[in-house]
Amino acid sequence: MEQELRNAGAGSSGRCDLHTHTLASDGMQPPAENVRLAKEKGLAAVAITDHDTVAGIAEALEAGEQYGITVVPGVEISTRAGGKDIHILGYGVDFRDEQFLKRLAVLQETRAARNEAIIERLRVLGIGITLEAVIRGIGRELKPDESVGRPHIADELVRLGAASDMRDAFDKYLAEGKPAFVSPPRISPGEACQWIAEAKGKAVLAHPGLYGDDELVRGILEGGGFAGVEAYYSDHGSAEERRYLEMAREYGLLVTGGSDFHGSRGGVIFHGDLGSVTVGAEVLELLKA
Repeated sequence: MEQELRNAGAGSSGRCDLHTHTLASDGMQPPAENVRLAKEKGLAAVAITDHDTVAGIAEALEAGEQYGITVVPGVEISTRAGGKDIHILGYGVDFRDEQFLKRLAVLQETRAARNEAIIERLRVLGIGITLEAVIRGIGRELKPDESVGRPHIADELVRLGAASDMRDAFDKYLAEGKPAFVSPPRISPGEACQWIAEAKGKAVLAHPGLYGDDELVRGILEGGGFAGVEAYYSDHGSAEERRYLEMAREYGLLVTGGSDFHGSRGGVIFHGDLGSVTVGAEVLELLKA
């Protein structure tokens, strides 16, 4: 991780957004645009943490050189525990590691199968949606290591008039417990932590407040393998921040944070705007330690 941070070139002071997505998964912007926007907002560093892929990191690192801002190579791995989807952030991963890339490719296959199942459920509900139309709506050809996400499906639901905006699409169809929600078998959080460690990265439990089960969160953390907890997050309220700050202290873990920026869809920013949730640059030094 230290080498990648040094190569990106930036100072050690300032604020950092450690959770952003790009076109490589379900974000709306190229990786370089996330970096440019981070620079525009006065950040010292930005992490690229696409879902189950590291396809956007090389472009982001090049942009980091151009704009003089630290780019943290990252990933957000999809796992399953306690009947819920659990996301594990990996920071400083070796995004060229062949074993890690092969493992992520398996997760992308799982994601593709999930997308097909979601489309089928929506069609059973009487919505004339196809995966081909979802991909066309992205507006460009997907690269082999890029993937379709639920926000892309939500975009198509809006285009079809089945939802008023992306949040409405999730609330009606795509969120956990809704008619078109699908969660296939996935690896465990512990296995994701192991993958990240073997790729020379550090694992952080993403947005614990979204799981609605602090006993499950505790059980996951007690399984070991984590460097930190994402206490600061766009959809966490102040009470949740306090709870996870205390939980991080209890388990001796770092506290990280980020916006979960995906870009703007129809003028609406889902989760948070880039730079709206940050932590100090000293967190990066602690992650490198």
